[in-house]
Formats: sequence, structure tokens, C-alpha cells
Amino acid sequence: MASFIVYIIYSESLDIYYKGYTNNLEIRLEQHLSGKSQFTSQTKDWCLVFTRSFELKSEALKYEKMLKRQNHQYLKWLIDGDLNELNIQ
Repeated sequence: MASFIVYIIYSESLDIYYKGYTNNLEIRLEQHLSGKSQFTSQTKDWCLVFTRSFELKSEALKYEKMLKRQNHQYLKWLIDGDLNELNIQ
């Protein structure tokens, strides 16, 4: 069965998180690092900091959409595994 991966890459020089999804993480990361992705072509220091796998594309897209609405602090907590410290109401 196909696996879809939601991922976050981080650029220290830009202090930006890029969120995306793919069914082939290796190829997608190569595209980011080689400048073949318009947004991430600004720098070459992208580092993979988070992944989560889904069986269904629709689930991956839903999760990616949720991540894209989150702020910088939430993403840091997610990556560091400290989500239990969030005070979500």
C-alpha cells in the first residue's frame, strides 16, 4: 500500500519551516536541495526535522493543511516532542 509522508524541513539561515507532503521523501528532498522547488531554492541549508506517515493521501493532505496554519512555536514544540507543554483550549 502506498505511504504518504508529511514532512517539515528547516532553514537556519532563513529561520523558516517548510511543510509539505510526498509519496517519495528521498526524491522530494533532493528537489528541495537542488533548487528545483521554487520556494526552497532561496537557500541550500534545508534540514529534515520532522516526518509523519499516512496510508491515505487525504489524511496526509489534511495533516499538512493543519501544519501550515500553525505558528513557529507550535512547530518547534512538535519537532522537539514537547506538545504536552502546549496549553490548547
